[in-house]
Amino acid sequence: MIRSALSGLMLLLLSAVMSQAYAHSAGARSQSKGGEASAVQLASVNAAVAYAGDNDLVYGKNADRIVPIASITKLMTALVVLDSGVPLNEWLAFEKRHIPAPANAYTRIRVGSELRRSDVLRIALMSSENFAAYTLARQHPGGFDAFVRAMNEKALELGMTRSRFVDPTGLSVHNTSTAADLVKLVNAAARHPQIGDYSTTRYFSASFRQPRYSLSYGNTNILVHRDSWGVGMSKTGYLSEAGRCLVMVSNMNGKQVVTVLLDSLGTRSPIGDAGRIRNWLDTGAAGRVAAAAKAYEQKKNAIYAEGGQTQQPAGSN
Repeated sequence: MIRSALSGLMLLLLSAVMSQAYAHSAGARSQSKGGEASAVQLASVNAAVAYAGDNDLVYGKNADRIVPIASITKLMTALVVLDSGVPLNEWLAFEKRHIPAPANAYTRIRVGSELRRSDVLRIALMSSENFAAYTLARQHPGGFDAFVRAMNEKALELGMTRSRFVDPTGLSVHNTSTAADLVKLVNAAARHPQIGDYSTTRYFSASFRQPRYSLSYGNTNILVHRDSWGVGMSKTGYLSEAGRCLVMVSNMNGKQVVTVLLDSLGTRSPIGDAGRIRNWLDTGAAGRVAAAAKAYEQKKNAIYAEGGQTQQPAGSN
């Protein structure tokens, strides 16, 4: 009887060890199409993780939910600019808006001044300068409306079937997408070296003319300043309806990883989520999220469940 009991105990221990080993090796495998969060705990209400160059998700949290994406929009703006083949060294004039901005669009740029298109694109990406993004569309061949149409056409080309764009800045809450769709956008944008370079510029001094003056800009993602993250592409975003947002390609444990984090409560929440994802991919550890972030998520999920904030895709502008 003692021998039988010992044998049973050994089998239980062996089973526990094997289960733990399997859980560790499978830690990165989660639901690939939205649904409930798996092992890792995130403050972001909606999220997706994939390996760079691959649109299949290794982790998804409400990844197919259609939500406002704020200034993450500017990655699509950059794609349209570069795909159009317009010269990047051309000087662009900052003209007064022909339509009111959808939200507060404070800028230090003087109306009538000029800046090279490459620098306009750089400050739109690294510092999320809204007047810069607007000007890229306004000075596009065919004009502003043609630019917005091109954004939606590009989305369809990339298979972003649950995405819609109405302006190039992200100031409109009607610019919507999903975490899964944004993985496709990030992978497409990452194929352009200029987007990686411009979006990860740490500091930049833009030299304008007509009249001559300079403005200094800093990157809105603090992780680009940390060499250990090896951030190869980045974009942040914020609207009250969209929460804090972050997408990036970074080095996580020797692999290039696409991270999409949408609708976080605080300015530091996406940064904390990125750290939790990196640790989860390495160790399988779930991590912990602050009580305030959990309460925020519950509140937003209730709103989404009622259909109060989720937007459905519509025809292109």
